[in-house]
Amino acid sequence: MFGLKLDPTTHWGLLGIGLFYMIGFFHILHALMNTRTSQGTIAWVVSLFFMPFLAIPLYWLLGRSKFEGYVRARRGNDAKLRKISRDMSVSLKKFAINYPVENFFERCAEELGGLPFTRGNRLDLLIDGDETFEEIFSALNRAKKYICVNFFIVKNDKIGKKFQQSLIERAKAGVKVYFLFDEIGSHKLSSKFLAELEDAGVECQSFGANRFWWSRLQLNFRNHRKILIVDGMEAYLGGINIGDEYMGRSAGYGAWRDTHLYIQGPAVQAVQVVFLEDWFWACNRIPNLSWEPNEQHEDQTTAIIPTGPADPIESWQMLVVEAANISREKLWIASPYFVPDDGVICALQLAAMRGVDVRVMLPDRPDHILVWLSSYSYYEQTIPFGVKLYRFNDGFMHQKVMLVDQRMATIGTANLDNRSFRLNFEITAFIPDIHFIQEVNQMLTEDFSKCTMATVEEFMEKPYLFKLACRTAKLMSPLQ
Repeated sequence: MFGLKLDPTTHWGLLGIGLFYMIGFFHILHALMNTRTSQGTIAWVVSLFFMPFLAIPLYWLLGRSKFEGYVRARRGNDAKLRKISRDMSVSLKKFAINYPVENFFERCAEELGGLPFTRGNRLDLLIDGDETFEEIFSALNRAKKYICVNFFIVKNDKIGKKFQQSLIERAKAGVKVYFLFDEIGSHKLSSKFLAELEDAGVECQSFGANRFWWSRLQLNFRNHRKILIVDGMEAYLGGINIGDEYMGRSAGYGAWRDTHLYIQGPAVQAVQVVFLEDWFWACNRIPNLSWEPNEQHEDQTTAIIPTGPADPIESWQMLVVEAANISREKLWIASPYFVPDDGVICALQLAAMRGVDVRVMLPDRPDHILVWLSSYSYYEQTIPFGVKLYRFNDGFMHQKVMLVDQRMATIGTANLDNRSFRLNFEITAFIPDIHFIQEVNQMLTEDFSKCTMATVEEFMEKPYLFKLACRTAKLMSPLQ
């Protein structure tokens, strides 16, 4: 393994093995002091103790719980970045909603996300790829000053090529284009694709390994955000990446169910500052963007909540738990990946036992087999306590949506799994607008009509090897 040959029958071989176990011991100490969850700590300690030759390289790639350097970069070391953030906060003050102390959920979201709830917005619910891409290409054509792009996955397929050509056309027309992509999610993106963008004047940056040499070992962290901003006036975020499968064109997945969000108004500046921080991390430069809020007569309220491994605590996990805690009538969640930790499981159980209609919508078919298998192992922890799990049957379900009573709807990029809780950079819009909530309620009601409710018996009747695979996948979830 890794070209290393240590013969235990020789003096040097024994010395090398002993040295490796000593290094493994120091890694165990690091894991004990820094791994965020007890499950993850146990998994790493056992692996490092019994398999140090394999576990040590994996620990360097997957074992860290903080994205080192980003914490110092965001709103910290750079004076210009601090000034932009400060000026934006001042300009948004006249649109900010001052919630009373008893609105702890809203105040908690603001505190964890660092950005306020603002009025004066227009919010459009976009359902599936056809509607979303039609709106996105229309917005690109309207761009006059600049376009900011940040997608987890960009593919060089039919829709990806059309997206690329739209950016090239706007760049040649004099529009500044800032193109940011995650180097793991978009690892298949060819150098030719990027070169064609750059030749047209598009600034391309990958998020992850291009800031410091040691960040090349932080492969377990992903920028899972999907953001598009046009002229500081319009913004998009949600579950849809740039790829043909999001249009339902994949032979393997077929129909693709997803949800995106269109924003105009002061909240666009909040989305923009999230992009700015990611761009600054990637290249240590600050583009010249517009920061003047543009109030909309629809006057809808939202807060843009960024979460990720740069946060001091698991912000997204805490928000999901608090959503369950404050729910009184319904808590509906749609997530393609369901690998919750004990805190989330307890919150869902308690909400259901209080009589809340707790529903979690999951895909019936997998795109990531380990996560899909893990979800089955939670049947016995949820269903008997009143939590209803639904499997979506009409294609692949990829949306990330939450509905809390008539109080809050969320649209974003975050799932209910370890990656979104601790490892991925995510972005979510929290929307308390009653008309938007009713739209989301209607959308999810229709989606649930295309689902089959899961039962514990369904899991128990599965073959032994399937159940064993589910249990094993669950044990590996802290490392996924």
